[in-house]
Amino acid sequence: MPADVRLTHVGGPTVLIEVAGWRLLTDPTFDPAGRRYAFGWGTSSRKLAGPAVPAEALGPVDAVLLTHDHHGDNLDDAGRKLLPGAGTVVTTVSGAGRLGGGARGLAPWASTTLDSPGRPSIEVTATPCRHGPPLSRPIVGDVVGFALRWEGQRHGALWISGDTVLYGGVRQVAGRVPVGLALLHLGGVRFPVTGPLRYTMTARDAVTLLAEVRPHTAVPVHYEGWKHFQQPRPVIEAEFAAAPPDVRDRVRWLTIGTPTDLET
Repeated sequence: MPADVRLTHVGGPTVLIEVAGWRLLTDPTFDPAGRRYAFGWGTSSRKLAGPAVPAEALGPVDAVLLTHDHHGDNLDDAGRKLLPGAGTVVTTVSGAGRLGGGARGLAPWASTTLDSPGRPSIEVTATPCRHGPPLSRPIVGDVVGFALRWEGQRHGALWISGDTVLYGGVRQVAGRVPVGLALLHLGGVRFPVTGPLRYTMTARDAVTLLAEVRPHTAVPVHYEGWKHFQQPRPVIEAEFAAAPPDVRDRVRWLTIGTPTDLET
């Protein structure tokens, strides 16, 4: 089978992945701009940009890969309305319990398989995330990334980092998963109430991680559209421009809303 994939960055963490007849959607966020969302423990943020592709124009979805269900910048109200129409929802174990409806919950390094007649199987493996500083998991909740494998990949798995800081768990990917195409959740998320604490990777973190994981191609996502994203594209671009060529040359930016063909 062809190993090329088509990616459409809808905005924030939301990406439509099309491969070999499959249509997979990450972290559905389709609410319009303007609303403020509470994230718990005094943190909140306003959505600054609506989706580049409206939910009604998205088309059918075979599976949703939901890194976590409990923050509005990864699953909002309009995104939730899409879930019943998706063939499968894969998320955290705790998230599957909250969502019900047959959602598949994966602990880090557990796997499930997406099967459909006439299409190649896709193995989905959850990868570790920590959505904040040490000891923050009881507050911020469970998050996972996803490594997708299917027959014919030339460079390695398609890896979605999920919302995570740079820490030992996410760095395990370098030793366990050959990565062809990486979708990196960036933004350097911070909130006024928690001061300098970070809740996602900065561009500098991404440079460090890319030097270890060494994907064929790295695609930044989760850096625009919300007030709590502290590092927009120009800041990330400047950091990548100063990175060693072996890291810098792997980065590919997507035009939001425009389908782009890439290799895995």
